[in-house]
Amino acid sequence: MLINLKSRIQEPEVQELLSYSVFPDPDHLNRALQQYVEKDELQMGGYEDEGQLIGLIGYEKTATSEVTIHHISVLPENRFKNYGRGMISQLLATYNPDRLIAETELEAVEFYRNTGFVVYSLGELYPGVERFRCVLEKEEDTDEE
Repeated sequence: MLINLKSRIQEPEVQELLSYSVFPDPDHLNRALQQYVEKDELQMGGYEDEGQLIGLIGYEKTATSEVTIHHISVLPENRFKNYGRGMISQLLATYNPDRLIAETELEAVEFYRNTGFVVYSLGELYPGVERFRCVLEKEEDTDEE
């Protein structure tokens, strides 16, 4: 179960986790933190294990049946243990969206692809940095009679 981290945004462990999912620059982290504070539509959930915050996922319900992931990160020592996939599963269970969307860089593309997302290149949106749009569509019910 994801816990709500918006009220804990000033805690060092929340900020550390968020820092793993933004450009490694204090200004980028501060802007991201400020957005979660100022924008009610932005939500932040986390996963704890034995009292330790292991992962976080920042997201927004962007349409009637669409959720956009803005940030997702897991402590380095806990990566490749399905925590990221678990947080995405929790979002899907909570909101049951028709579409889940994320935009990312090359280093995270395989994570999204392995989680069932279809990945599209957006090209070089920043000098020397290719960006990708990752989309997970709800599977259509195919009831056969």
